[in-house]
Amino acid sequence: MGTLREKFWELPLDDLSRPEWEALCDGCGRCCLHKLEDEDTGEIAETNVACKLLDTGTAQCRDYRHRKAFVPDCLRLTPKLVKQVPWLPASCAYRRRADGDPLPDWHYLLTGSRDAMVEAGACVAGRCVSETVAGPLEHHLVDWDDK
Repeated sequence: MGTLREKFWELPLDDLSRPEWEALCDGCGRCCLHKLEDEDTGEIAETNVACKLLDTGTAQCRDYRHRKAFVPDCLRLTPKLVKQVPWLPASCAYRRRADGDPLPDWHYLLTGSRDAMVEAGACVAGRCVSETVAGPLEHHLVDWDDK
């Protein structure tokens, strides 16, 4: 994965190497869930419906490296894009760092374990359904608690 500098997550996002950028992701899976946008207000409604590539039990992409071949509209988040997309949760490590905030206490880079994220309720693992079986998105609206 490449060399990661000590406490790289405290650096400005534009200063991170590609491996550091990838390692910053907390792996919550929320960016891989479908959202609905109200055409009149622009308000974003979240669902618990996952992209077909997301493993709903682990919240990890089944083919991260080749995901755009299977899901062409999958976004590759960049420091610039993180500042532009309105639907990243307040708990997102990318969003928090872009806003100058520290990582959440449960982040694996601070705890050494992804279990803390699951225990804090910040991960969608086990709480989402694949788009391949979900049916209409309107039936799957959720209000995630941003931890």
